[in-house]
Amino acid sequence: MIGHNIIRDKEFSTIIEVVPPAGPKVQPLLGSLESLAPLVVDGFSVATNPVAKPRMSAMAVCSILQQRTRRPAVLHCTTRDHNRLSLQGLLWGARALGLETVLITTGDFVALGDRAATTTVRDVDLFGLIAMAREAGLYTGVVFDPFLETGGLDRAVGHLTAKAQAGAQFVVTQPAYDEAGADLLAEATQGCGLPVVMGILPLRTPRHADFLNDKVSGIVVPAAVREAMHQATDSVREGNANARLTLKLARERFAGACIMPPFDHYEILFDILENTL
Repeated sequence: MIGHNIIRDKEFSTIIEVVPPAGPKVQPLLGSLESLAPLVVDGFSVATNPVAKPRMSAMAVCSILQQRTRRPAVLHCTTRDHNRLSLQGLLWGARALGLETVLITTGDFVALGDRAATTTVRDVDLFGLIAMAREAGLYTGVVFDPFLETGGLDRAVGHLTAKAQAGAQFVVTQPAYDEAGADLLAEATQGCGLPVVMGILPLRTPRHADFLNDKVSGIVVPAAVREAMHQATDSVREGNANARLTLKLARERFAGACIMPPFDHYEILFDILENTL
């Protein structure tokens, strides 16, 4: 229900990441998310222009979701898209609309081919935006990217410590796909003193698993998991089974899980969540 904090007031929070529509029509998304009513879902985390492509205002989607589903929503807020004036107005507006929680990120990089038409702002750095969100009265989270593909785990832990010192109040991690990955994230974040929510990004096809491992910063899909996806007769079912496993691992190690349904396939949540109750 609205009125409790999506992370702070729960022993374990199950959160669904939502990508806003690329256009003004929100009803198809609402239909998908309202269908989740029978499931144990504590709220939604709404992305802001993911992969630096235009999407409906995340704040508008958060407000609509809270009104329609009666579940709280987390607003993603980036340093990429707004100048200082706009960021301040955005944060105050979020509070006025009844939002309580914000996730502060730098935002994905604008693709090289788009840079002639799309600028990156960054009036305020990540630490300054954390401070602004706290001053606006928002429960403020940050992300943890372990930089595993570049061997930068120690650097990532130091960066997380700096975020905590700047005022961050919770952490959302990149996804893990096996026990070793979950343990690595738990060990790396245990010293920050903040509630940690583990990311879960269900795999859909062998190509999806390979792409995440090879092309997406901060995500490592273990070879055994990729091989299982390639050998599966039903790769969606295999990916959902892996997500159920990682949700169980999250329940044992973290304050919550943020499930990120790939390509707007929210229907897979029935397979993942109904079978983990």
